[in-house]
Amino acid sequence: MFVLILFAFIAGIVTILSPCILPILPIVLSGSLTGGKRRPLGVITGFILSFTFFAVFSFALAKALGISTEILRNLAVIFLIIFGLSIFFPSIQALMERFIAKFNINPNAQDTGFRGGLMLGVTLGFVWTPCVGPILASVLALAATSQITLDLLLITSAYSLGTAIPLFAITYGGARVLNTLPVLKKRSVSIQKAFGMLILLTALMIFFNIDRKFQVFILEKFPQYGEGITSIEDNEFVKKELEKFKVSDEDMPKTSTLDEIINDYPKAPNPNFSGATQWLNSDPLTLEFLEGKVVLVDFWTYTCINCIRTFPYLTSWYEKYKDDGFVIIGVHTPEFEFEKESNNVIKATKEYGITYPVVQDNNYKIWESYRNRYWPAHYLIDKRGRIRFTHFGEGKYEETEKKIRELLAEDGKMPDQELTNLPSNLPLYQRTPETYLGYARIERFSSPEEIVMDRISQYSIPKSINSHFFAYGGKWEVHAEYAQAEKGSSLVLNFEAKEVYLVMKPHGKGIPEIAVFLDNEPINAIVSGKDVQNGIVKVDTDRLYKLLKLDKSEEHILRLQFLNEPIEVFAFTFG
Repeated sequence: MFVLILFAFIAGIVTILSPCILPILPIVLSGSLTGGKRRPLGVITGFILSFTFFAVFSFALAKALGISTEILRNLAVIFLIIFGLSIFFPSIQALMERFIAKFNINPNAQDTGFRGGLMLGVTLGFVWTPCVGPILASVLALAATSQITLDLLLITSAYSLGTAIPLFAITYGGARVLNTLPVLKKRSVSIQKAFGMLILLTALMIFFNIDRKFQVFILEKFPQYGEGITSIEDNEFVKKELEKFKVSDEDMPKTSTLDEIINDYPKAPNPNFSGATQWLNSDPLTLEFLEGKVVLVDFWTYTCINCIRTFPYLTSWYEKYKDDGFVIIGVHTPEFEFEKESNNVIKATKEYGITYPVVQDNNYKIWESYRNRYWPAHYLIDKRGRIRFTHFGEGKYEETEKKIRELLAEDGKMPDQELTNLPSNLPLYQRTPETYLGYARIERFSSPEEIVMDRISQYSIPKSINSHFFAYGGKWEVHAEYAQAEKGSSLVLNFEAKEVYLVMKPHGKGIPEIAVFLDNEPINAIVSGKDVQNGIVKVDTDRLYKLLKLDKSEEHILRLQFLNEPIEVFAFTFG
């Protein structure tokens, strides 16, 4: 825990070098040019409190109020505009002062500017979209699913405190320079008005998302700028610490007897699988009915390539140990709306040879009861109904199987089969992360145009695209979960991987066709994925399509040309 707090703090300090900090620097600096000596302290205090609160509670707040988090951000932008106008118009400034005076913070500091700075800092925390790295991205994912803990608050606070240190240096330094140099002090009124104009321009940029376009522009023009900023926290040591957020049997206290040890492990939640939509391959099951058996609960979804790569192990374990009292229950929790269709799930179970019971969890009831946040996720439950082992993601197959055998042997009967020996299918190289194409989770988007939500709009592909970034070309209708490509449109992706997959769905009754190009050349049969024939993908159903299979992981440019029917594209995954 201390390690994560330390690295989050360091990562916050390093954030001052990232492009996303640039749009708010004028506001931070201008906030130091008015008020008293304690105004910079007020700005930074407000920023720390606001960013920590908004980052952790924004999803819960928006859900409780029934509004979008973007509306909260826009309200903060409006306050910035009023603040900028107050520098030009004394009447607005008087109104603001009366408003700020209502917040009786430090009543003995009427003339220091602390309260005014505090209000400005609170606003900055709301409008700032940070370039967070792996640590904060992981813990904030917990907040998005209402899993708010003290650890999460401490890590987020450490990050915001780290970010605030260089910002404080800027605010304090700006005020010091203005009050020290006579040539600037004489022109303080003109300087304040100039920065007032900068605040107005910056607020408008944020409101119209020009700040985000500016960040993309900087990364395109200076590809090396910002590289390595998050590398300090993207290492195996930190990743191991993040793993400790899950239930770990290593953290369980050791006691003298088996029963005492087992009683220290958590009971499996939702033993009746309440909220299940439909059961496949079996009648409805409960953990009470399965008492006396070892149960592996596997959260999966049929378009998840990471889940697909676990199936050979799962099906092998089930066939090998089912006669010894071992059961797998596959909880199919959909990532996309079309994955709720039972026929699609049934088709997937047949394709991957899944014969163990599968329960559809279309409403996320089982997922939420386990407080799960990964596909795939494995929860191994002993014969008494307690969770004895968990693992998220791929890998740890030998460790998992040994744990299955250990739990089966607790009644004295050790399975006599050998451990499963399958070729490893885990990628051993760096690859592009999963890339979502709908606006709800879109990242690394390079088209210069702003995303237009839920309406057909024209997009263009820039001359160059950074590693792991993508762009739309032509007419697209971007929705929360997917982007709909119109006839004649295109998509370009700069990726690094051996295998490339894309989740797609036909939009109408026709069969869309897509031409695939690699490094501006039509794809050949040698590197074509199994779903590509003669350089063309025909999308006849909603599923995961394999586009490329290369000899080794290298950086390439993938271009998709959408030839005829409209098509919905959801997410790229890589192997």
